[in-house]
Amino acid sequence: MSGGDGNSALGHKAFKRSPSHFADRITADGRDGWPVAAGRYRLVVSRACPWASRAVISRRLLGLEDALSLAVTDPLQDDRSWRFTLDPGGRDPVLGIRYLSEAYDRRETGYPGGVSVPAVVDVPSGKLVTNDYQQLTLDLATEWTALHRDGAPDLYPARHRDEIDAVTAEVYEDVNNGVYRAGFAHEQQTYEEACAGVFRRLELLAGRLAGQRYLVGDTITEADIRLFTTLVRFDAVYHGHFKCNRYKLAESPVLWAYARDLYQTPGFGDTVDFDHIKRHYYQVHTGINPTRVVPLGPDLAGWLAPHHREELGGRPFGDGTPPGPVRAAEEVAAAGRP
Repeated sequence: MSGGDGNSALGHKAFKRSPSHFADRITADGRDGWPVAAGRYRLVVSRACPWASRAVISRRLLGLEDALSLAVTDPLQDDRSWRFTLDPGGRDPVLGIRYLSEAYDRRETGYPGGVSVPAVVDVPSGKLVTNDYQQLTLDLATEWTALHRDGAPDLYPARHRDEIDAVTAEVYEDVNNGVYRAGFAHEQQTYEEACAGVFRRLELLAGRLAGQRYLVGDTITEADIRLFTTLVRFDAVYHGHFKCNRYKLAESPVLWAYARDLYQTPGFGDTVDFDHIKRHYYQVHTGINPTRVVPLGPDLAGWLAPHHREELGGRPFGDGTPPGPVRAAEEVAAAGRP
């Protein structure tokens, strides 16, 4: 998710998501010059951002907390974009910078595009390594295996990769990115086409999930992570702020139960901060919400209601185990939790 100046223009011009400019990969063999190494890299995220939230969930499920440190930005931005005003002195305590853009600048001065999260920064040099949100979580699952916790699930199993790739491509086009195309549409036809595409895909996904607990196979995979980060924001911001309001997630029996099932699974709901989510979308996107007023709802208590999805079978972590308790230093703000 990019940020910074230009937010006032949202809703006044056609929305197009920029490709990741920095697509280096951190791999076991270090073929791009960035070998996997415990403690070398820092993952910079916003808890408001669905793309960054994928990486936060993956990191926790895989037990990479000790190997890959986490920096959380302020959900609100100024004209230099993502900033570390949540940290003492307004500086990230590891990187020593006030703005994520400083790590971008150390990598390439005058780079095209905005400053986006998730971003992985090389701690020794202070340079950005990658902002490739599509590849990052796949690499955490497959290239960082030597640093996974005991009992870590296989989030991208080889036998299901073709199906996962197919499902996530559809989810990305129509749901993950579709809500943005609807929300930032600058003309009626563009909005209607995007909104129709969102709900058409949600109906297909509901049909798929009516008879199986997870999107692919009988365990949690990358596909579930990518759908969850949009679904968990749906009623809080996409239904109203982005005008995706044919119905609420809570009015879709299958998808609402599926989303609650994941939310109540360790590694998912315990990474969510609804306060950050709501304040970012409603206060930063001034081209859509010029008053910057943040709505009080929705009531979050329903996320903890029984879902009964376990009746469909499935093994959330496959042959592995759930992650342990959230580290004290990474506790989500209580104001944002049900």
